[in-house]
Amino acid sequence: MPAKRVKPTASATTNRPASAKPPRKASVRGPTTAGGKRANVATTQRAEAEALQGVIERHVDGHRSAGRDTPLSSPTITPDRPPLKTTVQPAAAAKKKPSLMIHPTVDTDLRDFVPLTEDAKLLQAPGPRDDFTRTDPWRVLRMTGEIIEGFDALASVEKGVSIFGSARTSPDDPQYIAATEVARLLGEAGFSIITGAGPGIMEAANKGARIAGAPSIGCNIELPFEQGANPYVDTLVSFRYFMVRKTMFIKYSNAFICFPGGFGTLDELFEAVTLIQTGKIFQFPVVLFGTHYWAGLVRWLRSRVLSERKISAGDLDLLLLTDDPQEAARAVIEAHAAQVRSPRGKAR
Repeated sequence: MPAKRVKPTASATTNRPASAKPPRKASVRGPTTAGGKRANVATTQRAEAEALQGVIERHVDGHRSAGRDTPLSSPTITPDRPPLKTTVQPAAAAKKKPSLMIHPTVDTDLRDFVPLTEDAKLLQAPGPRDDFTRTDPWRVLRMTGEIIEGFDALASVEKGVSIFGSARTSPDDPQYIAATEVARLLGEAGFSIITGAGPGIMEAANKGARIAGAPSIGCNIELPFEQGANPYVDTLVSFRYFMVRKTMFIKYSNAFICFPGGFGTLDELFEAVTLIQTGKIFQFPVVLFGTHYWAGLVRWLRSRVLSERKISAGDLDLLLLTDDPQEAARAVIEAHAAQVRSPRGKAR
């Protein structure tokens, strides 16, 4: 007599029907970066070097597009060859023979080749330090002094607007022209214009302030390469620490206007939104200029971050999108008026 066929049942070990497909195996390739490469130490090192190279190139390109050539070609950076000093000079100086120079503060016989900025030293893992001037308590004193210097230099700024965007944007780019116009309108309305002092969108905003006869302020930051300020800055304040510089942007601004830019622009954007969200600042418009550029980010915030309840629906209303300089300026002017009328504004 033939054996009776047994109907498939759930597996005793997996509690899964025998007819169900097996679970999908994890990729043998392992984790990947957002750029699609295999994630490992070597990839990270290359990415870090290429990222810094990109920052240098964007600043060099931004100055060159405005007619300020660089005597040094942007250096090639690899994990074992860190960045070299790049100086931006007027185009007349570019006729000199290019030469690569190591940052003068670096003595390669006594210390690592990498020209560490003060921020980089601060963020290094703690370790034994014999020299008091290299310890964190000493750095706290330097930060305190830097904060005081920034407060002193910007004390007269009562109505400020910080404008951010890519350093690579050329003067013939529509966004450059729009940034100049936004800054001009705000300058004529009595606002001071604050930027990171670099080329591109920053230069456009300082230029708009200059056209309006308004205070044109640049908050520079120490980088591994020498970053030249754009020629439209009237008041230049230099910082060693990003945290101090970011404090100045917030403290002396009544609004942020973000033109198309990279990680630096996104950093300032989300810093402001977080401070608004947590009640640290109020009536502080954050304008995203260039609806097409920002559309993907806004779509992701709505479809993923909001849908998974990582933010509230009202949080999306903290961001204003526009392509019109008049609208951007009007949003800032109206928000400032509301801030002044409020009890918190009067107590500021």
